[in-house]
Amino acid sequence: MTIAARLVDTVAAPLDPASAEVPQVLFRSGRRLLVQRGDSEVVALDLNVPGTDRAHEVRFPAPWPRRYGSMAVSPEGDAVVFAGVHAVRSVDPTGATQWEVRHGCWDADCSLTHLSFDEYADDEDHFYADSGSAAVSADGRLVWAHVLGPLVGDSDTEDENQEMWMVLDATDGRVLGRVDTMTVSSGSEHTPHPDPAQMGLSIGEGEEGSPALWGRWDGQHLTAEQIGIERILLTVSPSGRHLLSVPLGQWSLCLHRAEDGSLLRELDAEHTVPAHPSSAGEDRVYWDYDAAFVDEDTVVAGTSECDAQYGTARHWLVDTGGMTLRGEIHYPFPVSGPARSVGDGTWYTVSKDRTSVHLWQLSDEN
Repeated sequence: MTIAARLVDTVAAPLDPASAEVPQVLFRSGRRLLVQRGDSEVVALDLNVPGTDRAHEVRFPAPWPRRYGSMAVSPEGDAVVFAGVHAVRSVDPTGATQWEVRHGCWDADCSLTHLSFDEYADDEDHFYADSGSAAVSADGRLVWAHVLGPLVGDSDTEDENQEMWMVLDATDGRVLGRVDTMTVSSGSEHTPHPDPAQMGLSIGEGEEGSPALWGRWDGQHLTAEQIGIERILLTVSPSGRHLLSVPLGQWSLCLHRAEDGSLLRELDAEHTVPAHPSSAGEDRVYWDYDAAFVDEDTVVAGTSECDAQYGTARHWLVDTGGMTLRGEIHYPFPVSGPARSVGDGTWYTVSKDRTSVHLWQLSDEN
């Protein structure tokens, strides 16, 4: 069965793709922001402003190049939190530091607690350092950060070389709670939840595995439970009741209950998704590391990664009630890459040349 998608909008990426990351669309509390990071700045474009002349664009000077960490934009688009090699820093649109939490250096061979990026800017080893990540809660009041201890101000032995997950006050950077992750990360990524007091964290440990954690902040204590040891969290349903994940091997799309992380249902790709029509049917079919909830019971999931060698990416509509494949998404023109969540029944794709973002909904004709 073929299911038609309708183009809602096409937005030009604000930065040159040769020197910037792939643009992404964030959806928080009914607000859509197109965000793109370059080496020297982060651009946040308000997609709630109608028309093609989008005046509500904010540019944030970056404290260090994009190779040295990740970033997260506040729901209101008024601050960016940079998770770097030596610190988590919040900056305003002028580039001024609102607050900074310094932590252990992510370079495995460095035992220093750096004062600034300039201390290792020309060091090749730090260029290949491991990394953590950060995310801003749905209401903009909390920052969740995965860092390497110790923090500045800790005792000499407290949390030394121990990875931790922290909840910070987004206003002043105060550490409200922390928990040891018991991991050895090469990189991590947060999965936001509509409830500001909940957050997901996928931690890549190279050949050691990929634990997925689910965190809860009750206003006094931060707790984290492990959902799986070789699993990547993809996205959260609009109500927040369900999570999607894939195992490292990407062979199945998995639906979890957010309340306790339990696996409810899964959809195997190899025995469900047909081989790409341009293939000889011998290559393994597997799911992407991204997916998008259209509504509480419907997901757009792609096989673009395994389809890439044949050119045309394929996306599929999945019914989460029974974890069944309803059919292939038909677009008015070829798309590339995975489908990613926007919210409010919309998902987005990025053009192959990374110069534009396409927003999609299911066609009324379906």
